[in-house]
Amino acid sequence: MRLTILGGGGFRVPLVYGALLGDRGEGRVTEVVLQDTDAGRLRAVSRVLAEQAADVPDAPAVTATTDLDDALRGADFVFSAIRVGGLEGRAHDERVALAEGVLGQETVGAGGIAYGLRTVPVAVDIAHRVARLAPDAWVINFTNPAGLVTEAMSRALGDRVIGICDSPVGLGRRIARVLGVTDPAEAWIDYVGLNHLGWVRGLRVRGRDELPRLLADPALLGSFEEGKLFGPDWLRALGAIPNEYLHYYYFNREAVRAYQEAERTRGAFLRDQQARFYAEAGDPAVSALAAWDRTRAEREATYMAENREAAGAGERDADDLSGGYEKVALALMRAIARDERTTLILNVRNRSTLSVLDADAVIEVPCLVDANGAHPVAVDPLPGHATGLVCSVKAVEREVLSAAETGSRASAVKAFALHPLVDSVTVARRLVDAYTAVHPGLAYLARS
Repeated sequence: MRLTILGGGGFRVPLVYGALLGDRGEGRVTEVVLQDTDAGRLRAVSRVLAEQAADVPDAPAVTATTDLDDALRGADFVFSAIRVGGLEGRAHDERVALAEGVLGQETVGAGGIAYGLRTVPVAVDIAHRVARLAPDAWVINFTNPAGLVTEAMSRALGDRVIGICDSPVGLGRRIARVLGVTDPAEAWIDYVGLNHLGWVRGLRVRGRDELPRLLADPALLGSFEEGKLFGPDWLRALGAIPNEYLHYYYFNREAVRAYQEAERTRGAFLRDQQARFYAEAGDPAVSALAAWDRTRAEREATYMAENREAAGAGERDADDLSGGYEKVALALMRAIARDERTTLILNVRNRSTLSVLDADAVIEVPCLVDANGAHPVAVDPLPGHATGLVCSVKAVEREVLSAAETGSRASAVKAFALHPLVDSVTVARRLVDAYTAVHPGLAYLARS
């Protein structure tokens, strides 16, 4: 089976390849094609993968190319993890927003909108190429903003594109751990929302919902990442455990202030960190795998550091530093390729799952996965406060899609102005002007 990874020179590609090395079942991936626009990054990552595979018999063969069409031809699965504009683009997204006093995070608020506006046209082009060159392939999208990009690609690929994210997986794993669930696979996680905008409303083990026990115990509730971030009192008030990214909504002023006071934005930190890694990994005298391991450990330990500092949450627990999206990707591919039926939290088209959204809206919910793809599971309606937030952010995503499709500056302004974390039409207009000035990929908005 052939897997093509778009953004194949990306830093987290070795996580995916490492998961593939551990898969010894029938129908496994035997060929990996790395595609990237940066040949230097491809060489560095290829070196890491070669070291990973050194002592593994029958490791998947790896090839690398900068040619997108060649990479897509013959693919059974396409893993999309592109970053349009690179980490320099992310750093611009953050700085422009913070200069206006609003959040510049990669997927949330003004920064997420800017990232979406320049990513959607590229993702749509990829979707059309897949439909033409590899019509039987399944696309697994991890490109952020994952829900928005998955919805954009679904207009060409339908249900053959599925979005993944490791945040719900990590959240469910943490809740299960503090509740003493020895095997998280035994737990049914009642999770619903949009990508980076969802809530765990129940965790059932052998038919019994264990979440009320967690919410009733302040010490237990404050013992894990989300309890430290949001505080036990707020979680009890919600009656649910929010995805960590909701900290940007519930504690927005504190988050913006922490980001403004930070020495560097997250994007700038990652840009500088990864520049060092790629330079080091390109040196034949250095172990590329060892350099990658050191860099990854630092990256994971500093994740959402500003939010934890603002909340007084302290350092991340060691158990939370292992990532997880590569495991979701592998489980998804196995379920489809081998008809190994499983349940995963994924980004898929709504159909009739959430009545407040239309059928084509991409949401993030538990799905039953088999050889025919991912099928969202029916969920209870969201409470009013969550419904309002989900509908508002989905309306913003639709304006981003409209702007990307038509080149409409007015739609781009609406996307910023309607977002709950951008509270001014005037600021929205200035954001569009500023982002258009710094991002060549947004030149299409300047012409409208």
